[in-house]
Amino acid sequence: MSDAGTTTIEEPRLTTRRLGRRRVPRHVAVALPLALAGLVALSASGNVLRPFERITVVEARMASKSDFFRDPEVRRRLLEHGLRVDIHRLGSRGIATQTLKGMDAVFPSGQPAAKLVLDRQDRSVHSVRPFVSPLVLATFRDYAETLVRAGVATPQRAPGGDATLYYDLDMRAFTGLLDGADDPDDPRDGSGPQADTWNGIGFGAVSGDRSNSGRVLVRTSNVCESNAAGTYLSLLAFVVNGNRTPGTQHARDARRAGTAPRDLAADIAPLLNLQGMWADEQAESYFSDLGESIAPVSLIYEHQYLAHQITHHDEHGRQDTDRVLLYPTPYVLTEPQLISLTGEGDRLVEAVRSDAALRRRAVELGFRVRFSGDHGSSEELSAYLSEHGVQVPADNPDETKAYEPALDVLEEIIDSVGDCPPPVRDEP
Repeated sequence: MSDAGTTTIEEPRLTTRRLGRRRVPRHVAVALPLALAGLVALSASGNVLRPFERITVVEARMASKSDFFRDPEVRRRLLEHGLRVDIHRLGSRGIATQTLKGMDAVFPSGQPAAKLVLDRQDRSVHSVRPFVSPLVLATFRDYAETLVRAGVATPQRAPGGDATLYYDLDMRAFTGLLDGADDPDDPRDGSGPQADTWNGIGFGAVSGDRSNSGRVLVRTSNVCESNAAGTYLSLLAFVVNGNRTPGTQHARDARRAGTAPRDLAADIAPLLNLQGMWADEQAESYFSDLGESIAPVSLIYEHQYLAHQITHHDEHGRQDTDRVLLYPTPYVLTEPQLISLTGEGDRLVEAVRSDAALRRRAVELGFRVRFSGDHGSSEELSAYLSEHGVQVPADNPDETKAYEPALDVLEEIIDSVGDCPPPVRDEP
């Protein structure tokens, strides 16, 4: 009711609607068990907080052994240590003679460059030499058989009578084919304009309708930058010096007596074909489809060839029998050394030193791991090659090892042969 003249307005009523329970979207319901399973797995492995951990970036300068740190499995394993390696490519001797500012670690491919780096340090450094790799000459079957015909190479026996992948190379005899001169006492050397050419030593008789009138040469990387080229130079110096390490200042040591370094360099220079390629490009050219037309013989590391054969067999079910290796006698082993320059580098060195999974991966990449076998030979590597259908190289029949000259002698020979620029020193 209302008084006369007064209008009564009722308050509006608020009506509520009961909502049904919202259902979980189907795609969420399907994915939820997978997410929970992943969480359980991460918890069990101790990696549940891995995405939130800080990753340390290690700035590292490396030569050909950067193949190891570029491998996806190695990179994944290092991430488990909280490390990521940022690789700056440079030849080993370039690493040793140029500025190291901004680097946390370096990985030269051999001991001469490593010694140069260590001599420059004013702190106690951590380092590790995880594996070794013999220096080898990579070629193609017709060229290897031509060297057999010339009496300087011997095929290793392959299991089951298959075509061998490996040949032993007599370096003293081989240097006679590198000098470009006619040897009147050896008709297999060729004569006149054909002396020391592939045709002159019988390439046509082996290859059939193919011809190569070019000189017998080994294509190397730049001796001023590359450990491989410098090590090959050491091998030539050792052989030319009568299987004695050059260095007249050590005349009382029979291994270190002989010709003066600069005179020896003059004898070696004609035996080298300096192409100035980066160390990794040498192998890349050899394994390319045009490798045989680029260079009949190339200087590489054994691990590069073995890794190629492992991958080739896994992909094609057979070995690459067109490409073969020449193992020099005397032999040379290269010992890469990972050297820390900072605290971040210390962590990388320790991971490589202590992680067994990284050592196993090195074997899978064709390296001879130092932790087993004599003279760098690795039982693990031989077993892995056999498992993957790749012929195992035989032990060198001649145990003569080419010793590197003293560092100052080697540097003098390298500078003389390569006419190298002066080293760059870091400012104090």
